[in-house]
Amino acid sequence: MAPLKSLEKEYPLIDSNFQSFCASHAIFSVQDFLLHDIDALIALADNHCASQTLKQGIDQLLSIIDARHPPLLNGLQLLEEAQRNKHVLSTGCEGIDALLGGGLREGQLTELVGPSASGKTQACLLSASTVAKHKGSVIYLDTGNSFSPQRIARFVGQSSGYDSDNQAEHILKKVLDRIICHSVFDIYQMLDVLRQLKINLRSEVLIDWNVCS
Repeated sequence: MAPLKSLEKEYPLIDSNFQSFCASHAIFSVQDFLLHDIDALIALADNHCASQTLKQGIDQLLSIIDARHPPLLNGLQLLEEAQRNKHVLSTGCEGIDALLGGGLREGQLTELVGPSASGKTQACLLSASTVAKHKGSVIYLDTGNSFSPQRIARFVGQSSGYDSDNQAEHILKKVLDRIICHSVFDIYQMLDVLRQLKINLRSEVLIDWNVCS
């Protein structure tokens, strides 16, 4: 952590006198300060001729630490915060979601492994249709020519609550519009697609930033 001297310019109370007082008790950095008994340090400052100024310096340092670091949380608060900030995408299958702890997690790679005809493609198509149905965009990289709009339509059609056939068709069209399928048959095509996706995402972020600024 930062040496106390680096704080002097921005925080006048952390001056050379305060630093000398801290140094006399082996405190040279913010980390040293945190490891020290604060109550004992305040008691030592009370016995000093410049006690008031030193205690103000201690308060200043505590304020700096509080401002730059989040408050300590107990276990229940940490759990509630984790649940609020949890970003998962449902696969559309309760069993798979349960195995994954809620679904596909943001920023993580989820790998499905199994023999041929064990349902891997089925799970991918179901996940794609579920995410797209909830207004998410999906990039589907098809390495085995297995993407099937008909199966997507079947998954969407299995959902209940449509008032009419026209509504069901409208939702299916929206779902399919949100799924972009790229056929890739070798590693070079795969890398090209990923590279282009990275460029596109950066461009979108830049556009959003320009709109907001």
